[in-house]
Amino acid sequence: MSDTLSHFDEAGQAHMVDVGAKSPTRREAVAGAFVELNRAVLAALPQNPKGNPLEVARFAGIQAAKRTSELIPMCHPLALSFVDVQATVVAGGVDIRATAATVAGTGVEMEAMVAASVAALTVYDMTKALDKGIRIREVVLLRKTGGKSGTYERKA
Repeated sequence: MSDTLSHFDEAGQAHMVDVGAKSPTRREAVAGAFVELNRAVLAALPQNPKGNPLEVARFAGIQAAKRTSELIPMCHPLALSFVDVQATVVAGGVDIRATAATVAGTGVEMEAMVAASVAALTVYDMTKALDKGIRIREVVLLRKTGGKSGTYERKA
């Protein structure tokens, strides 16, 4: 792990990192988020008049991953080779897992995290009429592979 922040130059100015000299390698990242819902909201999920919140969240997360560089200023636009978002009802809420992959000179951690975040926000948007106290929590990088820093796996 580096002891410097790569998105700042010697003068402290933010800049986009030049990844042009890096060799393209397969890179994959998995991120997660949790949407805490009460029992009444969980029970009402299938009857949502806006459609199935879990399917809409999946689509929103996939679309968000593809637009990450438009949202996060120093992210490179990437040709993603794969994006998948899964939203699963579990005890206490909805567990979201987003996977992004590419063959490039930079990683896809931000794409996976943006996908998980937007999917979680979409679940909130589609269920907020039932409860304004919904909490989105634990947006985290779970795993990443590829690149100079190799494999990272979040410890439980």
